Amino acid sequence: MQKPLIAALLASACFSLNASAADLIQVYQQALANDATYASARASLAAGRERIVQGRAGLLPTVGISGAITKNDNDFDPWNLGATSPLPNGQLGVIGASGSNLRTNEYTLALQQPLYRWDRWQTYQQSKLQQAIAEAQFAQAQQDLITRVAQAYFDVLAAQDALESIRAQKDATTEQLASAKRNFEVGTQTITDTHEAQAQYDLTLAQEFAAVNDLDNKRNALQAIIGTAPTNLASLKAGTTLAVPQPANVDPWVSSAEAQNYGVTVGELQVEFARRDISRNRAGHHPTLDFVASSSRRDVNGQSTGSGVTKNNAVGLQWSVPIFSGYAVTSRVREAIALEDRARNDLEATRRNSALQARQAFLGVSSGLARVKALEAAEVSSQSALESNKLGYQVGVRINIDVLNAQRQLFQTRTDLARARYDTILNGLRLKAAAGSLREADLMPVNSLLAE
Repeated sequence: MQKPLIAALLASACFSLNASAADLIQVYQQALANDATYASARASLAAGRERIVQGRAGLLPTVGISGAITKNDNDFDPWNLGATSPLPNGQLGVIGASGSNLRTNEYTLALQQPLYRWDRWQTYQQSKLQQAIAEAQFAQAQQDLITRVAQAYFDVLAAQDALESIRAQKDATTEQLASAKRNFEVGTQTITDTHEAQAQYDLTLAQEFAAVNDLDNKRNALQAIIGTAPTNLASLKAGTTLAVPQPANVDPWVSSAEAQNYGVTVGELQVEFARRDISRNRAGHHPTLDFVASSSRRDVNGQSTGSGVTKNNAVGLQWSVPIFSGYAVTSRVREAIALEDRARNDLEATRRNSALQARQAFLGVSSGLARVKALEAAEVSSQSALESNKLGYQVGVRINIDVLNAQRQLFQTRTDLARARYDTILNGLRLKAAAGSLREADLMPVNSLLAE
């Protein structure tokens, strides 16, 4: 009896879990685990963290061992190669022939420690900048993931709201169409009212098909981020009040965007990288100095007077002074200077664009709050207008098309109000992203606006 009971409890628990709506934090956690773009950025960060190790390797000593084993077989006839003469016993033999069988075993252990190589020092400094760039780019990818998840999440909610509004409008239009037909049959209304209601119903039906398709597209866009088909999503609470951004002045946000935006940070690091690249290329005119040490052993065995063991240990300094390289170094320096100028202009363009994004997002939040307030008042007015038109229709002072228009106005106002709230929330996240201050914790206040 216990096993069926446990199975029933497990099935009930799974059903309850599937039936519950996922909120923004849960969807974001799914995106962290499954989003391919974020995973690519994480892999790029891991690769970027290896840059310093590679850059430092050029300054550290290198040790290597090399060797060879050879065997030599040769025959030597100083009188007449291959000549023969009769031996005392009447046989033939080779006159004056000699030969050797040598085996040589040698190896060398060598160490080289750079003492002055300016190009390698600059490469090491550049490797630090490359790791910093990878860190900043990953932070940018984290911010992008937050905004992409929020955008896709609220796009689904907006599509759901639009579909629900259209279906509610279709139900209301269906009732109005049935009422018009009944009134026409009893002779209290003309056929025109029926045709108007029928046209409104057909239009609403077409809008419903489009809304269903749009909702599928929005769900697919969210699925592309989180890797699985999205479940039911938690919607905004009724009567949600949105907060004003702090500070409430655009100037601090713009200043922060110009200084702390991760795109600007990457641009500044790339300028410094280009500056050090100039110095690295100029090192082609510099001398180089290395400390070198080696130990070798040569072991020769065979029928030769040269047989024996030879050992050699050596230490010293090895230097090189470039004199002429066909103007290649000068050309590379000019190229690096031009690339530094490009990096500086790219940085300025990025800084201006970041400031523009901050201004646009701030205005989006400010105007969005005003629009939400206006649409909330419009929703109340539209509801009152619909009730008045219904009452006027019943007493004969309003016609069917007036009621239909009032219904359409109310549903459209509700849809616009929901979309305005979503856009205002998204602009708030974009404002923080432009300022370089968007973090995962910033999703918590947004998530608290969602119904459980």
